Amino acid sequence: MSNTANDNNEPVSQRNSRANLEKLLTEMIEEPERRAEMTKQIEEIFGQEKAVMVLDMSGFSRTTQRHGIVSYLQMIHAMRSITKPCVEAHRGLLVKAEADNLFCLFDTVADAIRAGQDITRHLNAANVVLPESRRLYVSIGIGYGTLLNVADEDLYGNEVNLASKLGEDIGGMADILLTAAAHERLQAADVACREEVISISGIELPYFVVEGH
Repeated sequence: MSNTANDNNEPVSQRNSRANLEKLLTEMIEEPERRAEMTKQIEEIFGQEKAVMVLDMSGFSRTTQRHGIVSYLQMIHAMRSITKPCVEAHRGLLVKAEADNLFCLFDTVADAIRAGQDITRHLNAANVVLPESRRLYVSIGIGYGTLLNVADEDLYGNEVNLASKLGEDIGGMADILLTAAAHERLQAADVACREEVISISGIELPYFVVEGH
């Protein structure tokens, strides 16, 4: 799925490891006249064009206040155990988990949406037997574009940031939101979306809400 860093036949200088990224960034600092050259090299080694999904779990403050942090950690563990198979079933890769957030990569926006819909269905099924205070809810942001993938362990890029904004700050429970770039790349006639616009720091940010899931 990626130009991962574990191919022993690949020259160290071409591997997309964190150590190599830090080495290249250090060279940029020490040799600023090579900035353009080093930037191009980093983009060639680490750059990928992918759909990125950022999932955020709802209810941290409410649950920790009522039941404590251990209960919320248990809920995060349950959420991950349900969502990871959904991601993999739709040809996705779970790149990293940070607290109650997941960052995943897909080849297409449609695959990311299908995974998000699958996640929502499985969580809804789990919630039927869970007490109200322990139910699992997530919001999902999806972007598409060129990003930097560091050894399938970390992701950087504008669409990663936008997807994070949608999933963490804008989306509500069970929402699946697309960036404008992701919506533009969506090639699935059966996925209905409506456009919304939000103003952030005086900048109008359009995004799209996946409907009917």
